[in-house]
Amino acid sequence: MTRLETGAVAASATGSILHQPRAVWAVAFACVIAFMGIGLVDPILPAIAHDLQATPTETEMLFTSYLLITGVAMFFTSWLSSRIGAKRTLLIGLSLIVVFALAAGLSSNVESIIGFRAGWGLGNALFISTALATIVGAASGGTSSAIILYEAALGLGIAIGPLLGGLLGSVSWRGPFFGTATLMAIGFIGIVVLMKTDARRPEPTPVSAPFRALANPALGVLAAAALFYNIGFFVLLAYTPFALIPLGLGSAVTLGLIFFGWGLSLAVTSVWVAPLLTRRLPRTLVLRLVLPLLAVDLVGAALVVGSAPGLIACVIVGGMLLGVLNTVLTECVMEATDLPRSVASSAYSGVRFLGGAIAPPAATLLAGAYAASTPFFAAAASVLVAALIVVLGRKRLRRADGVVVGAEEEADAIGAGDR
Repeated sequence: MTRLETGAVAASATGSILHQPRAVWAVAFACVIAFMGIGLVDPILPAIAHDLQATPTETEMLFTSYLLITGVAMFFTSWLSSRIGAKRTLLIGLSLIVVFALAAGLSSNVESIIGFRAGWGLGNALFISTALATIVGAASGGTSSAIILYEAALGLGIAIGPLLGGLLGSVSWRGPFFGTATLMAIGFIGIVVLMKTDARRPEPTPVSAPFRALANPALGVLAAAALFYNIGFFVLLAYTPFALIPLGLGSAVTLGLIFFGWGLSLAVTSVWVAPLLTRRLPRTLVLRLVLPLLAVDLVGAALVVGSAPGLIACVIVGGMLLGVLNTVLTECVMEATDLPRSVASSAYSGVRFLGGAIAPPAATLLAGAYAASTPFFAAAASVLVAALIVVLGRKRLRRADGVVVGAEEEADAIGAGDR
């Protein structure tokens, strides 16, 4: 397929994004709520640290336990969903989030919240990986349209999460947890009512499939790049609130509004800017251009760490760049191989979230050992590593750019897939 034809398909897909089956909208709505959980605790980190007498690193473990379990569990979601079906997997995931979010809100110490966030991460893994494959498989308008819809849900959820966390957190740090449990229960009902159970018996996926999928050269390159990219993502999201506290911007509402702007920027660029770029440029070229720009933004954050307006500006610009990168990376994963989408999603997402799990506590440890700017410099270096991986692996990613590969070359690329 030529780039012109690829652009035409993408344009067509974008035009039909609003014309989707009810089940797709139900899953997309639940995705918004699920992704709210990522940034929900951001504005209340200082309040939790203060009220529960926890250190910044202990508080950042709320991200790490959540993302670590999410990443590990992602490797097994395709195995489970292929045996019990997508709908049941989605509902189990939502149920776990409701239970553990409620338990976190009832906790009296930071250690309990860290543990319950881990259970929340398990539910999140079951839901998110299955939701991506479900939306891509059921949405009208093609893969690009489905991914834009999924990334729109991601961006909207990430934008609303900090805002809701800030508003409810201004009353009590427990409020955001109870709010999430309530909204997830609504999402559960929506999927029960609007999504039909697949009458066909799913074809079982081997438990080893996602691990073997990473041996696929294209998926391996993208997963490795996403791991280092997500370190930058979560330094910006999870560490910045602690950098803003000395600047007098530590209240839940203030942090909520700042990161609402960040998430809104992410949502706008993921839905409108990313498709505009990929209609005109190869996806891998977009990655090679935007990843260095994100590194520059993180260096900028390090240099202006003592300035509230400067740091806020870097957060907002970072959101814009992250929106483009999220969408383009997801499109590449869905298009770069012949692997089943559920397997590719599980393998890629597992590695990606493990990168996010590393970043928050590492950032506060670096800040404590050196300076407030050090985590941003480290994040910039990590993002440059991601860019280098994409540059070195670009020959493996030609299919993601719409280049048709030969049968022999295809067989070599699929390699250890899920066969």
